[in-house]
Amino acid sequence: MPRSYPAPTNLKVLPKDFTGQQVHETMEGWAGSLGVHCDTCHTADPKNVGPNGRPRLKFDDDSKPEKQMARIMYTMTEDMKKNYIAKVVEMDKMDSPAPPLTCGTCHRGHLDPEEFVIPKENGPGGPPPPGGMPPMPPMQH
Repeated sequence: MPRSYPAPTNLKVLPKDFTGQQVHETMEGWAGSLGVHCDTCHTADPKNVGPNGRPRLKFDDDSKPEKQMARIMYTMTEDMKKNYIAKVVEMDKMDSPAPPLTCGTCHRGHLDPEEFVIPKENGPGGPPPPGGMPPMPPMQH
């Protein structure tokens, strides 16, 4: 039997016409992209205990800084899609749509994105050609 989700309240950056199902699916995507669970951003309500014996979450509560950060990051991502990715696609005359830009693009399953370190074997210009680098030409004086 399909689960039903209550109509969302307190939507500040997600579209106001999102259904409970759409919000739930969006949140599952964000949680997976960040490697977290719902309680990372949402506060537990000790006065409202679920059938599993654990407090239910207060989804409309804005007290956790992580929830505020998620809103900023979502707004940033949407701005990048609209004002930058779309322009790159248009300028490059891409035949196919741009790769999706999601939380996972940077976070890759971690709450805090890991620093990117350029692999030494693939420095500027890519890996060395087979057989090694050609000798440098003599300098002209």
